[in-house]
Amino acid sequence: MAVNYSAKEEADGHPSGGVGMPGGGAGAGGAVKTRKPDNTAFKQQRLPAWQPILTAGTVLPAFFIIGLIFIPIGIGIFVTSNNIREYEIDYTGTEPSSPCNKCLNVSWDSTPPCTCTINFTLEHSFESNVFMYYGLSNFYQNHRRYVKSRDDSQLNGDNSSLLNPSKECEPYRTNEDKPIAPCGAIANSMFNDTLELYRIDNDTRTPITLIKKGIAWWTDKNVKFRNPTGDGNNLTALFQGTTKPVNWPKPVYMLDPEPDNNGFINEDFIVWMRTAALPTFRKLYRLIERKNNLQPTLQAGKYSLDIAYNYPVHSFDGRKRMILSTISWMGGKNPFLGIAYITVGSICFFLGVVLLIIHHKYGNRNTSADIPN
Repeated sequence: MAVNYSAKEEADGHPSGGVGMPGGGAGAGGAVKTRKPDNTAFKQQRLPAWQPILTAGTVLPAFFIIGLIFIPIGIGIFVTSNNIREYEIDYTGTEPSSPCNKCLNVSWDSTPPCTCTINFTLEHSFESNVFMYYGLSNFYQNHRRYVKSRDDSQLNGDNSSLLNPSKECEPYRTNEDKPIAPCGAIANSMFNDTLELYRIDNDTRTPITLIKKGIAWWTDKNVKFRNPTGDGNNLTALFQGTTKPVNWPKPVYMLDPEPDNNGFINEDFIVWMRTAALPTFRKLYRLIERKNNLQPTLQAGKYSLDIAYNYPVHSFDGRKRMILSTISWMGGKNPFLGIAYITVGSICFFLGVVLLIIHHKYGNRNTSADIPN
């Protein structure tokens, strides 16, 4: 049986007739079905709107203003970044001539630890406070399972989570039927090389004071990480019934002899637990404060770096670095931001010049055409 079809009826949503509906009317008591939007300003797109009219008088000044603002800002940021002193040493030891080559195949439980010394020379003095970082390459802290492998309740000092860690910590949740504290893959792989810096004057080595406190975020140190509740002067009793992570040489309550930097609130541990977003990263290790304004923090000259090589990276083709750096109001050395500002500003200024020439040459021509009714 053929049925008449009307495109207008489908578009309006009001059928004028059909099977079982004589005269096009709806059935008794039946509602008329329609897909037509409600007659409101929002659904019928009648709300007030503003559309910019792009003319040469508005576009050209915008390009020139952006260029004149971005280029000086970019130059200032770039110069500031270049004024930051930075010195980097790769001590992985993959090269046969490296003093740390003998430690390349070290394991987590090597006793005694392998040690090596690298001598280097600073060509320029470091005037302000100096930040010592350790850097790792090809280490994917951003892996999903790695990032989730921790128990924040345990790290926040919850006693029940201390003895019953989260299942997210598997397979580093328990060891020898004892709960691991701190549990998880992040804590288990904590960086544990020891770095010591010396200045060499006339073959005499003078140790540089390295400050180990103040390297973690305040919120991490005072809010996110706390030791279990109880006698804070006896961490051994607080962590009783737990065991150390598999790859650690000693338990968490023996990380530091100072009570305010031991256990879960150890700042080296806190810094490591803040995972990096990229496989090549650096983390703050120590601070070197400037003693007075008359002398630089690190004078130009000869130095030596003593390394207790405990952290194995050769198995995953990783690399280890030590970085000495100053900072500025914009943070560490990063020329990309300045280059980006200069590039965007230059492109906008160049486009402004090109469009100005085009407008000057062709703007007075009458390009309008009569549109027939």
